[in-house]
Amino acid sequence: MRYFLIIVLISLILGCSDESSSLIDNATAPTISDQSAMAVRNLDKSQIERGAAIYAANCIACHGQNGEATPDWRKAGADGKYPPPPLNGTAHTWHHSTEVLKKTILKGTPPELGSMPAWEDKLTEQQVDDVIVWIISLWPDEIYDVWYKNFEHVD
Repeated sequence: MRYFLIIVLISLILGCSDESSSLIDNATAPTISDQSAMAVRNLDKSQIERGAAIYAANCIACHGQNGEATPDWRKAGADGKYPPPPLNGTAHTWHHSTEVLKKTILKGTPPELGSMPAWEDKLTEQQVDDVIVWIISLWPDEIYDVWYKNFEHVD
C-alpha cells in the first residue's frame, strides 16, 4: 500500500509530459484504481534470469543497475533529447503494452526525442522478450496490476 501511495503521488506531481518519449496518448494512459482482485504474476523465473543477464550486458549503462535511470530523466538535455527513463515502475514504462515496449527496444527511440539505439540487429526477439519480463518483474504489485489489466488481459 505504501508503494501505491508513493506511485500515485509521484504520478500526480510528475505525470507523463507531452514532451516525454511516451509512445501512447496520455489521455489513454492507464490509471491506478482501487481494485479488489490483483492480477497474479505468472512470470517465468528462468526468463527473468535470462532477461537480467541480457539487461546487465546491454542496458545497465543507460537505465541503471535496477532500472532506476537518472533523477533528471524528465529534463531534456542541451540537445533537446531526453535521458533514459527508469524502467522499474517509477516512470511511464508501465503505460505501454508489451508490443510497444518490444518495438521501442528493437527500433530505438525517435532520434528527436531520445538516444536509445535500435537493438534489432544486436538482440534476438527472444532476448528482447526476456528483458521485458525482467523489467516487468521489477514493478510494484499495484503497477503490475494496472498494466496487466489495461494491456495484457483481455476478457
